[in-house]
Amino acid sequence: MRWQDGFRLTSTALTCRPLRSLLTLLGVAIGIAAVALLTAIGEGVRGYVLENFSQFGTRIITVRPGKTQTSGLGGLLGSVRPLTISDADALRRLPHVEAAVPIIQGSGDIQFGQLSRRSDILGGGHQLAQAWRMKLSLGEFLPVARDGRSPPYVVLGHKLRVELFGARNPLGELIRVGGVRFRVIGVMEEKGQLLGFNLDDIAYIPVDWAESLFNRTGVVKIHMVFGAGTTSRALSRQIRQVLSERHGEEDFSLTTQDDMLRSFNRVLGTLTLAIGALGGISLLVGAVGILTIMTTTVGERTAEIGLLRAIGASPRQVLGLFLAEATLLSLAGGLLGLLLMGLLLGLLHLAMPSLPLSLQPLFLLLALLLAAVIGILAGLAPARRAARLHPVAALRSE
Repeated sequence: MRWQDGFRLTSTALTCRPLRSLLTLLGVAIGIAAVALLTAIGEGVRGYVLENFSQFGTRIITVRPGKTQTSGLGGLLGSVRPLTISDADALRRLPHVEAAVPIIQGSGDIQFGQLSRRSDILGGGHQLAQAWRMKLSLGEFLPVARDGRSPPYVVLGHKLRVELFGARNPLGELIRVGGVRFRVIGVMEEKGQLLGFNLDDIAYIPVDWAESLFNRTGVVKIHMVFGAGTTSRALSRQIRQVLSERHGEEDFSLTTQDDMLRSFNRVLGTLTLAIGALGGISLLVGAVGILTIMTTTVGERTAEIGLLRAIGASPRQVLGLFLAEATLLSLAGGLLGLLLMGLLLGLLHLAMPSLPLSLQPLFLLLALLLAAVIGILAGLAPARRAARLHPVAALRSE
């Protein structure tokens, strides 16, 4: 039998009952669409997070106050001793440390003349712009503290500058930040969003002024940026040693950028497995549907199988015909699933333009390969049954 004849027989068997074929391949289509859609969203989110984290470099350690420990009786003991600006100064002197930035975050009213805007206020050290790889469009960033006290200067984010001053040059102007007067000495370049946090709608003030403004006795965290001459693990040991000596105990927590990315990957991996399991159920339903239909088809076409065997078709050729029919049915479901996924991606993009999506051609090919494998596995048992039919017994069934 020529392969052209076999393909014609197979395609005719699928198209002679289009509704039944469509209903059979819908299970595969829904499963493939779910898996491919999840992959596109998952890869898009992963790429978005990696891109945002890389804006601030890849060698970052964050130190936070407090360390929760489990007691012997199962209770929880937590330290609340704060980190201080002097702790950041001590950490800055460690080898290979390029910047140590104490951070205090809050919000308040930013006023200029009759204009007022509720905005985020970020108290940071003079190395904040260097550590976060941020550039200025006007002026300069916060200077080093003089005689233990920083001058009352403020640097505006791009959007905050536009809202308060429009196209006017704000340098040298006096504004009120949380009711306290500051002089504008700089404007940051437009930076955009970072994980939903608008970096352009922030007033940057010295961290010691932020302590007074928010009535705090310590900083929220310290960002450490280090060079290529050391590793995050080695520097973490040095940080623990310095702060433990200063505090008398290890009452702080360290988080490296690698730790954050690993935690994110674990969360995303768990979500992927959960939704992938739902897609797998749809694929299983589709496989059962193909198995059922192919078993019914073998029963309906027993006489045809006997005729094929009588005119010289071998059992292997009959097996190949029915396997090809199941595979084509499943591949059609895979193609329909990819079309459905494309439609869903388009609707998601229209409904949520900011949702990151990443469609990889390799994953589309793998989805089609998965559909073909499902078709082969589901159609194997009915195809073997058809190949084992005796020609005479099959013809008598007519």
